[in-house]
Order: sequence, then C-alpha cells, then structure tokens
Amino acid sequence: MSYIKDYINGVKLNGRKVLSVFLTAGFPTVEGFTGLTKSVLDAGADMLEIGIPFSDPLADGPVIQYSSQVALSNGVNMKMVFNFAEEIAKYSTKPVILMGYANPVLNYGLNNFFSDSINSGVRGIIIPDIPLEEYDGFYKNKPTSLDAILLAAPTSGTKRIKLIDKKSSGFLYCVSMTGTTGGTNKSSSIEKLKEIRSAVTKNKMLIGFGISKPEDIQNYAPFCDGVIVGSAVIKSIKERNIPDALLLIKELSNACIK
Repeated sequence: MSYIKDYINGVKLNGRKVLSVFLTAGFPTVEGFTGLTKSVLDAGADMLEIGIPFSDPLADGPVIQYSSQVALSNGVNMKMVFNFAEEIAKYSTKPVILMGYANPVLNYGLNNFFSDSINSGVRGIIIPDIPLEEYDGFYKNKPTSLDAILLAAPTSGTKRIKLIDKKSSGFLYCVSMTGTTGGTNKSSSIEKLKEIRSAVTKNKMLIGFGISKPEDIQNYAPFCDGVIVGSAVIKSIKERNIPDALLLIKELSNACIK
C-alpha cells in the first residue's frame, strides 16, 4: 500500500482537495528552512515537496531556478536535504516528497538515495527527467514503501497516460500547461484535463504548474484530487516576506475545501 495515496484518501474524506506545497531545500536560508517548512504545514499545506537544488533544472521556471541558485550558494547538498526531511518527518505525519533531477541523484548513488530517503522519513520521490522508457532501470532497487511519482503532460496521448498511471505510485502529477513552472499560459484546456483524468484509474491525480491563486484551484478542483503550488510561494518569499507567503498558503488551503 502507498502511504501517500492513503493520506490523500483521508484528506478527501475530510472534504478537501489536497494542497501540496513545493519549497527548495535551504531557501531562503539554511538556518531557517526547517522552521519555514513547519510554518507552511501549520498554515494549511497537506503535503510538502522539497526540491533538491540543481544548477541545470529541466522543468523549473526562473523563480524556482533563482531559489536553487540561492540554495546552492548557501552550500546545500544532498546530505543536508535528508537532514531537513528527517526534521520535518519528526514534526508531522504529513507526507514529505523529494523532487529533483537524475544527475545529482545518480552522483549521490541510487541505492544510497533510496535508503537515505526511507531512513529520513521521505514518502515519495519525483524525478521529472527520468522518462517512462527508463523507469524500470532507474527504479529497479527502489523500496516498495517509497513512492515514485510520475508526470503526465498536456501533450501526452491517452495510451501513454495510461502507461504512466500504471507505473506511478502515490499519485500522478498532471502538468497543467506546456513550458516550465511558474508560467501563466493556460495551454491545457479543461477538455484535455478531463481526458487525462478519465485515463487515470490507478492513482489519485494532482495538478501542478501555473497555479498561483485560489481561483486557479477552484477552476481545476473538479478535475483532480489536489493541486501543487511552488513558484507562487517562493516568489512571495523572494519579493515580499515569509508571513505574506504563509498568508497565501492559508488562502490556497481554504480554496481546497470542497
């Protein structure tokens, strides 16, 4: 069984869509990061995605790229990411998910990455640059208790979405638009989201990319089990302050009530 899937089911039984918040590990500071994550959970986030800083991200827009650059300049490395995850997992039973790219994970060592994820209380991992065709080779030694969450894009055909749904565990990450995180181009029509939703039968489906305000959640809520917000929160921290970002999370969390 999947801890994340069971958790999402529990949130839905309480009359909510899931709000998953993405934060880059060690941004804006190393010293304040675990305190920030606890405040984000207390403000209404149902799950946390912790981004592993990387110098050459594939899917991240300028806001998350900036946060990665700051985190790297702060000296954040993989060991620190696992230390953060362990502290968060001690604080809350809400799922902690790591999101990163294949290069730093392979550099760390796949088996080391899997075992340290389990030991630090991580419940799932998202590696967006591992395509479906390379899934079996990359994840062959993954413990069954660690979910590997896959992404489906608006450009994916129904047949491929069904294959992604079959391989993914925890939930399926539906990308709402073409392009990178933080964009505003709503290139994925409601009809396309309905198509993806109908093809996903094994997993719960969360929608991410371009979600920045309560109205976005209300628009997408009928077609998903939850939403993922990253750039909007990081932008609020960068351009304003942490209290404003926490206020945004409270507003987004309220919008997730059915």
